[in-house]
Amino acid sequence: MNTDESFIRLEKENDYREVENLIRESFWNVYRPGCSEHYVIHVLRDDPAFVPELDFVMEKDGVIIGQNMFMRTHIDRDDGGKLDVLTMGPICITPELKRKGYGKKLLDYSLAKAAEMGFGAVLFEGNIDFYGKSGFDVARKFGIRYHDLPEGADDSFFLCIELKKGYLDGITGVYQTPKGYYVDDADVEEFDKFFPKKKKEKLPGQIFS
Repeated sequence: MNTDESFIRLEKENDYREVENLIRESFWNVYRPGCSEHYVIHVLRDDPAFVPELDFVMEKDGVIIGQNMFMRTHIDRDDGGKLDVLTMGPICITPELKRKGYGKKLLDYSLAKAAEMGFGAVLFEGNIDFYGKSGFDVARKFGIRYHDLPEGADDSFFLCIELKKGYLDGITGVYQTPKGYYVDDADVEEFDKFFPKKKKEKLPGQIFS
């Protein structure tokens, strides 16, 4: 897909380290001192729930400037059944090109490809101000709850989009984050040694300390 001077393609094995470094640069000190997202994608590529047909990079002038990937997961339905859905991320655009429209183009393309493959819905943790522009809404409006979140707690971060209209009609239940997203801090530290040294900082607005 051509988007001005950029294009989107599937990630290749020889992209892995460049993509991991891109993710590291994008997430460093954003949600915590340092970050773990570059290790998360490293682990997820070998997870059975990983969807290689939905593992995208955005390239510009021979350099990878963005990426997005998807994982299969499910909703534990209140009626005792399970409903297959997708989640996504990490997703990012290189810091120097943020807020220039590249992120939305990558997101919209990714969602369209997921819909073409027949997936019914995507649930994701993110900022509604950005993801709402691509059709996401808060998941509670679909009757879906976030696992381990106390009743009445702020769930505005938990977002959902139907890729098939009506896919979630009549469904209530609890979304389950794929286990591959939970990584050990010690493993992250060890993996991070393969990248250029960066200073970890505790900054206002970080979610994790």
